[in-house]
Amino acid sequence: MPNFAGTWKMKSSENFEDLLKALGVNAMLRKVAVAAASKPHVEIRQNDEHFYIKTSTTVRTTEINFLIGEEFNEETVDGRKCKSLATWETENKIECKQTLLSGNGPKTFWTRELNGDELILTFGADDVVCTRIYVRA
Repeated sequence: MPNFAGTWKMKSSENFEDLLKALGVNAMLRKVAVAAASKPHVEIRQNDEHFYIKTSTTVRTTEINFLIGEEFNEETVDGRKCKSLATWETENKIECKQTLLSGNGPKTFWTRELNGDELILTFGADDVVCTRIYVRA
């Protein structure tokens, strides 16, 4: 079983603003979000297939608590409420599909994958994908 537990700092980020644009976030809020999300602090606690992930930025802190294979409540990157289901895509990669509870919007998902000493986080909105690479802090 891969060990995602630890504190992670972002090394690189690609397409975050494009992802926000695909989600319909207006230009002014995108600029604020991009600036705030430039140095997120991520804490992951893991007990077998139970995960707690806390992501902190200067503007917003999000926390999710889930068990692989069980639906849970979450918010999309742009703050809409959804039901999420995380499953193992591969031995080292969790895939999470999100279903909006109300309203319309792009199909969203995230994945987290351990690759050596790096944690690769992807967010998707339809065909727009943001990739963020983290290293242990």
